[in-house]
Amino acid sequence: MLRITVVDASCQSVRLRVEGRLAGRSVAELRQTCELHFPGPGVPLMLDLADVSFADAEGVALLKSLMRDNVTLLNPSPYLAIQVGHHEGQAFLPAT
Repeated sequence: MLRITVVDASCQSVRLRVEGRLAGRSVAELRQTCELHFPGPGVPLMLDLADVSFADAEGVALLKSLMRDNVTLLNPSPYLAIQVGHHEGQAFLPAT
């Protein structure tokens, strides 16, 4: 089960908290939620992944795709950071 909560939505940024397992149908749910809340050019979309316990291959692929679209991933677990291609020196910004 996946739970997505809008933490902050303003003209300066949008931050979503993602909790649970990113697998199966929940991958499409996150994709749709990101599309719905995508703020537009120049306004960052951030996903707080601190409470994501698991991501299957499709979930990891979605996160990689979102990163390519300039979505910021906040607080991924060490395992998830490696899965999405975190490299030494690459910043995953802490949530504020």
